[in-house]
Amino acid sequence: MPRDFIKALKESPLVFDGGIGTMLQRMGLKPGGCPDELNLTEPEMVKRVHAAYKDAGSNVITTNTFGATRVKLAEYNLDGKLREINARAVENARAAVGDDIFIAGDVGPTGHFVEPVGDITFDQAVEMFTEQAEALRDGGADIIVIETMMDIKEIRAAIIGAKTTGLPVVATMTFDETMRTMLGTSPEVFAVVAEALGVAALGANCSLGIEGLLQAIGQMSNVTTLPLFAQPNAGLPELRGEETVFPASPEHMASIVPDLVTSGVRILGGCCGTTDDHIREMAKAFRATKPVDRGAHEFMALASRTTITLLGGGLAPILIGERINPTGRKKLGAEITEGKTALIRTEARTQTEAGAHLLDVNVGVPDIDEPAAMKRAVFSVNDNSTLPIVVDSPNTDALIEGLKAVDGKPIINSVSGEEEKLNTILPLAKKYGAAVLGLALDDDGIPETAEGRFRVAEKIMKRAVEAGLRKEDVIIDCLAMTVSADPSGALTTLKAIKLVKERLGLATVLGLSNISFGLPERKHVNAAFLTMAIEAGLDAAIVNPKSPTLQSAYHSSLVLLNKDPKAERYIERFGMKSDDTLDKGEKVRKKDAKPLSILERLAKAVVEGDEGHVVAMVEEAMSDGIGPMEISNDGLLEGLNEVGRLFASNRYYLPQVILSADTMKLAFDRLKSEFGELASEKIGTVIMATVEGDIHDIGKNIVCTLLENHGFEVIDLGKNVSADEIIKAAIEKKADIVGLSALMTTTVMQMDTVLQRIRDEKIPVKTIVGGAVVTPEFADRIGADAYGEDAMKSVELMKEMLG
Repeated sequence: MPRDFIKALKESPLVFDGGIGTMLQRMGLKPGGCPDELNLTEPEMVKRVHAAYKDAGSNVITTNTFGATRVKLAEYNLDGKLREINARAVENARAAVGDDIFIAGDVGPTGHFVEPVGDITFDQAVEMFTEQAEALRDGGADIIVIETMMDIKEIRAAIIGAKTTGLPVVATMTFDETMRTMLGTSPEVFAVVAEALGVAALGANCSLGIEGLLQAIGQMSNVTTLPLFAQPNAGLPELRGEETVFPASPEHMASIVPDLVTSGVRILGGCCGTTDDHIREMAKAFRATKPVDRGAHEFMALASRTTITLLGGGLAPILIGERINPTGRKKLGAEITEGKTALIRTEARTQTEAGAHLLDVNVGVPDIDEPAAMKRAVFSVNDNSTLPIVVDSPNTDALIEGLKAVDGKPIINSVSGEEEKLNTILPLAKKYGAAVLGLALDDDGIPETAEGRFRVAEKIMKRAVEAGLRKEDVIIDCLAMTVSADPSGALTTLKAIKLVKERLGLATVLGLSNISFGLPERKHVNAAFLTMAIEAGLDAAIVNPKSPTLQSAYHSSLVLLNKDPKAERYIERFGMKSDDTLDKGEKVRKKDAKPLSILERLAKAVVEGDEGHVVAMVEEAMSDGIGPMEISNDGLLEGLNEVGRLFASNRYYLPQVILSADTMKLAFDRLKSEFGELASEKIGTVIMATVEGDIHDIGKNIVCTLLENHGFEVIDLGKNVSADEIIKAAIEKKADIVGLSALMTTTVMQMDTVLQRIRDEKIPVKTIVGGAVVTPEFADRIGADAYGEDAMKSVELMKEMLG
């Protein structure tokens, strides 16, 4: 076949290969070492794997380059051979399967989170992925496949880097049984983000068996019409004897394939535990099942790291919080100038709680480094709200920093019909996977008539589509003019909204408050105009969501215009008594509600990750005569315990946990000098290590951070640590606990080796094991004292071990 992947995908479903590592192990690969180096040292073994998958029916073969980014190769001192390894991998695949098979250059995660959660910048991540993707392209790859990602920001960087090659890009993330990644991203969020970035297909791989992947794929299908890609594991790993086994048979996996096709899967492959036998049976079932026509989605989809917001397409209109904007707000402007974010964090939380659906972020203060301020602001909003972001600035550099800082898919505020804006903003939206807010004005200014504004909107839409954006990713602001200066201005705006909706089918938005400028009691005019605009077809309003008057108008309008069936949203909001309906006694009790104590405020600061104020609160507590131990136990640790409860209930995810831990560390650093002799007292000493042959340490590092904040002394031995090193450290440091981590099925048995040595040498320590391939049954089997399901539970278990 001609190597035109997009054409081939449209014509028929495609079959990828299965687990490369699984097949290499079958052929005698030993644990340890760099699998990617086999392209140079054992090319014939790698070729045999590729050939086996071709014979099984694969028409796309993946290169053996999952860990061949510079940062991963550096773990083995092979970063200087990056181009050689990636190019040779493509050559090996091509030599094994010939010219009629697609070669997919494989790109995996770096092993690092992107800031602010991790230690690499977005630009560094893009650079690393670009370097590998270009090496694969230059070697002759037909497409780039990005897989097994856990961080939505990392996969954004990977897709952007891979897109520079000009090759089609296919991308997958890995989800656990809660249908979230380690950092809280859902399948729907990933689908929204990846589609906006321009991938050819998207999907899920690894972690789950085929039934779990079916659930993830189904969620993706709700928000995208792109071809979907499934690469399931052969079930969840089990320990049988001293061997880790993936239990799902080829026949069982093939039996689920028709359901995957019904959910929209057009590309099928396998991941851990799958072999050529699995692919052979799955491919037969796949090709025998007729693909489904999934239709089209007419809504705009936006995303944060953890949630999506849909608008347009006949859905109920939404509210965009306007309060993170220094215009007319001197205190916020001063804080932005000083490089602080306390008010931004507060506004992010309170607007979210008030019922906003998106948050506009504007830091336009004169004479500041606006790009740096925008980056700080977006990071702060990401940490304090689950809502998608509207990046708002006329400064192109500030927009770029905001687009790199967001976790999901934002809106750019704004483009217009002006040629310079169109030529600048639309390429940014395409590159960074954003929607655009288009102002109905052009180089001649704001048209006076509704027809004139319609024509500008039409121009913006056409240019956006030409730039590669979907029509659904354009939302038009028909511009609310001040009625005190132009009495007919509101009617013109409403007419323009109707024209844009009826003739173009685009979503519409208004910055509402300008309509009432110069009038007294503006909230009443704003509320009335919102109702009129919703009736005209408005899809979103930029407002103060904390205004009770506006919220009343908004929810009432939804009921009256049949956009809130059964008045469910109205009842949810107003079913409880508001201040207006409280009796006199209730109002007094509410007014006299007791303010939070300083210890309660400290706990709240930890929960909210308030790094900017926590040290000052510690100082305040000490000045009130509260001792350091009481501050620690009754304030800070209470907060961290609440973070643990939020994490356990899936209301917090690792980014919030890490932020809270960092906040805790700032407070503890201030308290150290106050503890005196108590400063050296620790709950216990823990040796932490990733076992020999395994270079994955993200989870272990998170556990180490949390242990330190809970008062443990942590001896982190790092990754790829031998049993001898672990035993030596446990004896020399008189450890209370040894914690072991493993991510790879090929290394998990090293845990058994370490635990057996501990028993043989009668070392008096407790043991806990964890990692992606570790199960409670495995932990029991090898005699571990505890199984660490996740970071927070691991810490709690270790505290229980030591009483």
